[in-house]
Amino acid sequence: MANARGGRSGISLTLIQTFYEVGSQGSFSGAARELNISYQSAANHVRRLEQILKAKLIESEQGAKRISLTPRGRALFNLLHPEFDIMLERLSKLLENQRSALRVGMPQAIFFYLFPEILATFRARHPDMEIAAAERDTVLAEMVKNGSLDICLSERHFGDPVVPQKLLGTYRLSLVYPEEWGQPPAPEDVPAWSAGRPFVTYEPGQTLRNLALDFLGRDGAAAQPAISTSGSSSVKRCVEAGLGFAIIPSWCIREEDRGIASVKLNNLPAVGVYFGNAEFLQNHPAVRELFAVCRQILVGRELDEPGAISL
Repeated sequence: MANARGGRSGISLTLIQTFYEVGSQGSFSGAARELNISYQSAANHVRRLEQILKAKLIESEQGAKRISLTPRGRALFNLLHPEFDIMLERLSKLLENQRSALRVGMPQAIFFYLFPEILATFRARHPDMEIAAAERDTVLAEMVKNGSLDICLSERHFGDPVVPQKLLGTYRLSLVYPEEWGQPPAPEDVPAWSAGRPFVTYEPGQTLRNLALDFLGRDGAAAQPAISTSGSSSVKRCVEAGLGFAIIPSWCIREEDRGIASVKLNNLPAVGVYFGNAEFLQNHPAVRELFAVCRQILVGRELDEPGAISL
């Protein structure tokens, strides 16, 4: 007998759920919309279930929008209905009610500079809720989809229905450099000013590295990073040590900073910060409240109100 993870037969809850939705909706496209997956994924799930059971479950003519169940498919559907809906509802409530921890991922700078105040407010309201934080940048969507994270704060818009996102706000980038280098350049002169100077930036693949390299290369001379590191606090520390200049979020720069100068780059596009979560936790009370706290703390204090931003 197959267990929820597949067992020897390879049957999984995902395959059964897709077949059930295809039967309920009467089409692959309807099931795909209901499950937030692609049409092709819905069709592939049913084909895989048919291979495992060695039986045709669905008849679908080329170009036809509707499907029909075979006798074997109808028997399986009737076996599932309506208990399958009840089972999923009970399972969803069980998972939500038993969840005493939220696993949240975000870039290192967001955690270091912004998240502690959010945590303080949220923990005051939910003292028994554990928050497990992971400092990541490039794999957040994958971690939510594979179940390693429940929530992510990201500067990327994934465009993935499995990880729905809301825009919290936007921020501007700033040039930072050792104060001993002299007077700051005008924002539009930064690409020419940067030529020949050591550039401190983020590891390959990170959003802010790509934005900075595109900006600095506008005059045709590509910037060559001298030092690459994992997050804004590390980048800024290298600048404080006189190792080079960097382009970092403006909210990383504090009045108490010593030995560095900065120029706000309003000529660069605003960067969005997005709140994303696993789709099945969309209506979880703690997830909704954490989003509200993020908006309350960040907007007007560190981030601007979200306006028109290209996704």
